[in-house]
Amino acid sequence: MRFLKKLVPNIYLALLLVFIYLPIAILIIYSFNALPKSFLWGGFTLNNYKGLFKGSDGSGILESLVETLKVASIASLSSTAFGVVSSLGLAYLNKKLQSFAMTMTYVPNVMPDLVTGISFMLLFSFLGVQKSEFTLIMSHIALCVPFAILSISPKIKQLDKSLTEAAMDLGATRFQTLRLVIIPEIMPGILSSVLLTFTLSIDDYLISNFNVDSSIQTLPMMIYSMAKLGVNPKMNALTTLMFGAVLILMVLSNLSSFKKTKKTAKGTK
Repeated sequence: MRFLKKLVPNIYLALLLVFIYLPIAILIIYSFNALPKSFLWGGFTLNNYKGLFKGSDGSGILESLVETLKVASIASLSSTAFGVVSSLGLAYLNKKLQSFAMTMTYVPNVMPDLVTGISFMLLFSFLGVQKSEFTLIMSHIALCVPFAILSISPKIKQLDKSLTEAAMDLGATRFQTLRLVIIPEIMPGILSSVLLTFTLSIDDYLISNFNVDSSIQTLPMMIYSMAKLGVNPKMNALTTLMFGAVLILMVLSNLSSFKKTKKTAKGTK
């Protein structure tokens, strides 16, 4: 009986992991498929990676990738900066105002992207702002800021206030206290925010589709338009490289957090 109690949860976990990661595994495998636009295996090849940014099938992929990375970088860094400032401000509010502000922060997180995209499209139209790269970046920052706050706020709450008070007592200015004490202490939350918002921005399709003109195409928009013509192995190769890059960043981030925790534990001993 005890064996079954242990076996059933393990089987459930294994099936869940298979369900989540099997599509990614299929994507990676077929990125090496020699047959173009086919689910039949035609042999192993690296041509999809070599010709990723060449040829008629890959035209515009490089431009879309560069544009997507540019928008995602600006949106993630800007939203994280806003998240740090907002989280610090929220920490000094009384409990009622803090609770109300956090509730308002949760609303955009559960709101469908369709509503957010249309809302910003109407806002820019009302203000007379033409759709451009600027409107795309602004809408992505607005999408990412609530997630940045939710990533950073827990670290602010865990911050030992005696550290900041000690720094101020020793003659540090507010800016020095922020730069030398607060920022290093909440750095894991900042890194989590950057990774999360960067991924959200790269992944977004709906908000981008509503808030940019036809002259600019992000990678999800291009993938969606190309998918109408069939499965493109170059897209499989590109998304595989992106998955690998994100995986490496996550591993490095976790290793950094693990090393910091280990140093803290040694210092405590």
